[in-house]
Amino acid sequence: MENDRKIAVLIDADNVSDKYIKYIFDEITNHGTPTYKRIYGDWTKPQLGSWKTVLLSYSITPIQQYSYTTGKNATDAALIIDAMDILYSNNVDGFCIVSSDSDFTRLAARLREAGMYVIGMGEKKTPTPFISACEIFKYLEVLAAIPPNDYHQNGSQEKTAKAGEPKESMASLNELIKTIQIIVTETSDEDGWAFLGEVGKRLNKRYPDFDTRNYGHSKLTPFISSLKQFEIQSRKTNHPYITHKYIKNKK
Repeated sequence: MENDRKIAVLIDADNVSDKYIKYIFDEITNHGTPTYKRIYGDWTKPQLGSWKTVLLSYSITPIQQYSYTTGKNATDAALIIDAMDILYSNNVDGFCIVSSDSDFTRLAARLREAGMYVIGMGEKKTPTPFISACEIFKYLEVLAAIPPNDYHQNGSQEKTAKAGEPKESMASLNELIKTIQIIVTETSDEDGWAFLGEVGKRLNKRYPDFDTRNYGHSKLTPFISSLKQFEIQSRKTNHPYITHKYIKNKK
């Protein structure tokens, strides 16, 4: 089961603020159980001092990495080496790499080649190659409930004061609608109905950074319900408290 995954959480302190830590671990519990919890940085630097209380509260192991040479990121190298050591230990089912740095693109790709489930987390400034290398990517601003930009049916983006600049590579609403229509056509039965759970999985595979919270909705069902291009149907199951949702393209 997905929630039984053992996940190694590796955090790049040079590229992540301690204000996000609660939201990072809240999100990880949706995908599995964090086992290894390590954070990398030069802890002699005063700017990392705010992490001290956070590390104790969340039982995160700080890994000291001195900056030996100007212009070279020793922290990245230490994180990558540890990730490969953990991979070969065969003790985990997946990794969560928390950074906004593109230097971890090849690491994420290599871990996926080894069959690992790879979650990426970073700010909206994260370069697209790293996002694409992950199976799933979550924006920290969205996890922290900072109001996202408003996305409209015409694909335009209205800036809000707290959300900052929109992520340029994030799919527009129009693009998502077209993709959902294609997925529904590909997976639907003879009557045109497709299982919403399968549509969501395929959507995430095509857009690793897809998250309904990016578009102002907490779950997939209300997000789809807000789009006039689709119908949603609820079907009862043998369990009295469980219903399955199906989606159909409107003609």
